[in-house]
Order: sequence, then structure tokens, then C-alpha cells
Amino acid sequence: MEYDYTPRGVCSRNIHVEVEDGIVKNVVFTGGCSGNTQGVAALAKGMKVDEVIERLKDIKCGAKPTSCPAQLAKSLQEHAK
Repeated sequence: MEYDYTPRGVCSRNIHVEVEDGIVKNVVFTGGCSGNTQGVAALAKGMKVDEVIERLKDIKCGAKPTSCPAQLAKSLQEHAK
């Protein structure tokens, strides 16, 4: 399954996600802090969806109530379950 997610409350404008058999195959952020989003995407690749959600769901970015990693977790909760 492939889908695009529009994150809210963060700098990134889009998250493209590919999931197969409950495993994250690829993640591409558009916008946001390039090094950080590339790092999160690389770390999530090959992980089980549930594990990515658990690890990233509560991460905050400064004073914001969310972050790009948390928005990735939210997208997986909404689309890959």
C-alpha cells in the first residue's frame, strides 16, 4: 500500500509512505528539516508499523505539540492498520 499524508502543525508539507505486510518499506518527507526527516525515514524503513508508531507517536518539536516523526506515526495509525 502507498499513500500520501498531509501533516499538520509541522514544517513538512507531505509524507509519502509505502507499507507492505505490516512493514514500512519507504518514507519520503517533503519539506521539514532535511537531515532529520531523512534520518527518521531511514530508521523507519524495514520496521514493523506498530513499532514505528510506538516509538514516534509522542515526539515533540520544540514547543509544538507534535513533530514530523509524530506525524509519520499518526499517518501510519490512520492508514496502515
